[in-house]
Amino acid sequence: MANTCRAACLWIFHNEELGMNLRGLYAITDTPLLAGGKLLPYAEAALIGGARLLQYRDKSGDAGRRFDEAQALAELCQRHGATLIINDDLELAARLGVGLHLGQTDGSLAAARARLGAEVVIGGTCHAQLELAERAVAEGASYIAFGRFFNSNTKPGAPAATVELLDQARARFAQPIVAIGGVTLGTAPGLIARGASMVAVIHTLFAADSALEVQDRARAFAALFD
Repeated sequence: MANTCRAACLWIFHNEELGMNLRGLYAITDTPLLAGGKLLPYAEAALIGGARLLQYRDKSGDAGRRFDEAQALAELCQRHGATLIINDDLELAARLGVGLHLGQTDGSLAAARARLGAEVVIGGTCHAQLELAERAVAEGASYIAFGRFFNSNTKPGAPAATVELLDQARARFAQPIVAIGGVTLGTAPGLIARGASMVAVIHTLFAADSALEVQDRARAFAALFD
């Protein structure tokens, strides 16, 4: 408990400075989409194009491959001044000393904060519920993620979040807000205007024929935040 409280207190002091850096394109990888040797060149293209956060999302059970890929991505992020986030795997994030994103069923955010320390970026899935965001903030979240705003290839189904939710979240929370779910270059400006600090993108960014195309798309998303 003491370690948890200490980490939370350190996070409070660190959060204001951290929040200033959490703005822009949030690129999320997808294992099937980036199969066949695309992961590293496409990820680097997104970083060159201006992605500020890169989430490694791999749901397979191949721990060795996941470690190797995450380590390579961490090196790319360091080279390009971006932040690597591991999806739903505290142990892997701790081994590499990188960020973490947790869903609602993927463990305690407070425990992750205590384990990883105050400096590490940790985000939480809040779906379309302000109450979940309240809990995530209380447990030390660096950012809060809402969605799905539009139909998505990764998580198909009816959209659950609205732009009005962004208005409410922006008025209530100081933490950066991530909008996710079917975001495109056409829909992103409206989300940003209503309070999204970052837009998380998977298919619209990475479903491309070449790394150069990914770079161009990333640059277009990044320009929306200028």
